[in-house]
Amino acid sequence: MGIIDLIFGTFFGFIMYFCYVITGNFGWAIVVFTVIARIVLFPIALISQKNSIIMVKIRPELADLQARYEGETDTLIKEQRALYKREKYSTLKALLPLLLQIPIIIGVISVVNNPARHLGDDVNRFFFGADMFALPENFLIPALAILSTLLLCIVQNKYNVISREQGFIGKWGVSVFLVIFTGWFVFVVPSGVGLYWTYSNAAGIIVLAICNMIYNPAKFIDYENRSVKHRKTADEKKADRLKRKQEKEREKTDMQRFFSEEKELVFYSEASGFYKYFSFFIDYILDNSDITVHYLTSDINDQIFKINKPRFKSYFCSAHGMITAFMKMDCGILAMSMPSLETYQYKRSIVKKDIEYIYIEHGIGSYHLTHRKGAVDHYDTIFCYSKNNNEEIRNSEQVYGLPEKKLVNVGFGLLDLLIKNYAVMDKKTKEKPQILIAPSWQINNILEYCLPPLLEDLFAMDVNVIIRPHPEFIKRFPGKMKALNEKYSTYIGSNLEIETDFSSNETVFTSDLIITDWSSIAQEFSFTTKKPSLYINTPMKVMNPEWKKINVEPMEIWIRNKIGIAVEPEELGDTQNIVRELLDNSDKYKTAIEEIISEYMYNTGNAAETGGKYIIDEIIKRRNLRSE
Repeated sequence: MGIIDLIFGTFFGFIMYFCYVITGNFGWAIVVFTVIARIVLFPIALISQKNSIIMVKIRPELADLQARYEGETDTLIKEQRALYKREKYSTLKALLPLLLQIPIIIGVISVVNNPARHLGDDVNRFFFGADMFALPENFLIPALAILSTLLLCIVQNKYNVISREQGFIGKWGVSVFLVIFTGWFVFVVPSGVGLYWTYSNAAGIIVLAICNMIYNPAKFIDYENRSVKHRKTADEKKADRLKRKQEKEREKTDMQRFFSEEKELVFYSEASGFYKYFSFFIDYILDNSDITVHYLTSDINDQIFKINKPRFKSYFCSAHGMITAFMKMDCGILAMSMPSLETYQYKRSIVKKDIEYIYIEHGIGSYHLTHRKGAVDHYDTIFCYSKNNNEEIRNSEQVYGLPEKKLVNVGFGLLDLLIKNYAVMDKKTKEKPQILIAPSWQINNILEYCLPPLLEDLFAMDVNVIIRPHPEFIKRFPGKMKALNEKYSTYIGSNLEIETDFSSNETVFTSDLIITDWSSIAQEFSFTTKKPSLYINTPMKVMNPEWKKINVEPMEIWIRNKIGIAVEPEELGDTQNIVRELLDNSDKYKTAIEEIISEYMYNTGNAAETGGKYIIDEIIKRRNLRSE
């Protein structure tokens, strides 16, 4: 520290001496020194102001990225850097004012602590005021420093573009800390430092006012219309704490029970809505074997806890708790629909190395376009629904030199269930056509990209509209869901419904037309009802930038104009005519839809038996190996 003191003290000592020469008084010399320092640093403050405005402007996008890539740290960092680069935001610029203030403070302390060293041996000829070089003997200067700090905090909390974005704790927690720190600091340094601290705070208020005049945040940030993260009320926070406590207690009890069992077969579900992708396999296994099914879910309110079947055992474990549970997994077969095993936080078991991991996709679509690169690479077995799935996996293995996986051409059990239920459903004649809007949850989905013009046209028609957001959208973006309900509150209950319960497919069955972007729900709807779908070509959902290397055209692309009509967002002004065309000519698409099912889909009508029998056979093989 001696060298640092010498360097900064000598440099700022010359400036302080100059200030004294033109004022003849040490107190006024500090005032002039503060003004000079603020003038020199003003361009930096202006750069920081502009940089802060950029940060506030992009904060909704940052919140979206954090929600969209939760648990995927590498991807999140990559996307944040891309956003910063696009908007020219710099973390260094944000820290620069603070980094430059530190050497100034060190220099002032050095000069005031040892004026003779830094201002020259003849300093005694210049009576600067002995009290400036001594510790405070009264409370005047410390009091002024504390009050100026408090005033600066109040002004910043109200007018600083970054500070005003903080919540109550964020604002006043920092403010209280700074006031307490100032009170301690100015009592342990000479009075001259306390005086500089006071003047610097006062100058900081003036600089903030000037920066706000030059770069007025209101001119760059649309405060009224921007989407911001929902700030929870005190009651909501209290409810969240109680919920976490209950979940923690439930998780502890259930996981103790889970790991005390000997398990041949485990299904894992991320949320309640995923049971429908496993139910037909589970039912077949329970009806045709003596195997006990252990069902893990990360949704404490999962519908499966209401199921009462022999040899069906259910457990709750939070998404965070599953990180450890996966590493300790001790079953024979683990089946789930969660991609990217081993890639992010969820790893293969370190306790039992011969677990067979089965991947069960939850939609009729591609693996190489809508999932990230390597999403299914660490699974042992893949349940394939269509020819596309089979070709995608085998081509991926060849392109990347991966070991061959077991591909079981199962078919899509949910489709079988939907077709069966739809066939026996009482198809009542509706007074008005029912339109189902069911987008995906990727960035630039219908809800975020083009919902207002779409609804404007539909509301002008004599139809009922149901919006069915993707479950992940509801989970990750509660603020957007709240804004959606508020914006269209006057329509809800009359000709608009917003659906959030996915335990039933009734809205899919009863709708006359589905509108989506890149969601596979359109295939489920059209394959079940034989009615057409309307696709909106929002920016394509590309999760794997290397998808073209696989050399298989994804079903999401080639099927769009075969089972319906695909339109550009710019064409939504003609929505009424397009919707009428599809509703009036629904029958002509039926033949095309049936041909696609016959040619591309595996085992339609027999998926439950095919997949269930495979699992039973594999478990029997394991039993036989153990008995040898």
